[in-house]
Amino acid sequence: MSNAAITVTVKLFAIYQEVYGVNELLWDFPDGTPVQAVCDRLIAEHPKLGKWREITRFGVNLQFVAPDTILQNGDEVVLIPPVNGG
Repeated sequence: MSNAAITVTVKLFAIYQEVYGVNELLWDFPDGTPVQAVCDRLIAEHPKLGKWREITRFGVNLQFVAPDTILQNGDEVVLIPPVNGG
């Protein structure tokens, strides 16, 4: 089993940005990590984000992707919660 790591840029929007107070994070994950793990880590660090888990969409490198999409080193990840307002 490989213990290689990948580094991804996580772009934060809406509630995620409000909670973290920044618009971007640089995180390391083990090779073979799915994009869903980014959301899991955000929620582990800030449990109040849990209510957004089921309604957040994922993007990798400007493409919408399924939660089980495997991340690659250097990927840019966005988590897109629903947006309210007018």
